[in-house]
This record gives sequence, structure tokens and C-alpha cells, in this order.
Amino acid sequence: MKATDIKAKSAAELQTELLSLTKAQFGLRMQVATQQMTNTSEMRKVRRTIARIKTELTQKEAQK
Repeated sequence: MKATDIKAKSAAELQTELLSLTKAQFGLRMQVATQQMTNTSEMRKVRRTIARIKTELTQKEAQK
């Protein structure tokens, strides 16, 4: 997800997106643990997207 897409969403939408990404991250961690993961770059993408969403949520809270 691009930063421009994240900035366009509301805080509620970002919260739901964050929840789904944390669930996806958990699933990816389980795949790594059971040695089923073939695309290891997916972990990095999910982790960075989570960080982008958290940053944007913090900025939206500061603007209030």
C-alpha cells in the first residue's frame, strides 16, 4: 500500500486496515516457524505497511 493511499483514508479505515495487517503478519510468522514460507519479502512489506499506518494514525491524532 502506498503512502498516498494511506493518507487518503480516514482514521477508522486505517484502524481496520491495521487490524487485518497484524493478523496477516501473525499468519506469516507462523509460516516462517513451520518453514512453509516461500516469499520471505512479504514479511518486510507487511511490517513496513504497518509502520506507515501507525505513523499516519499518530499524525492524524496530533492534528486534532
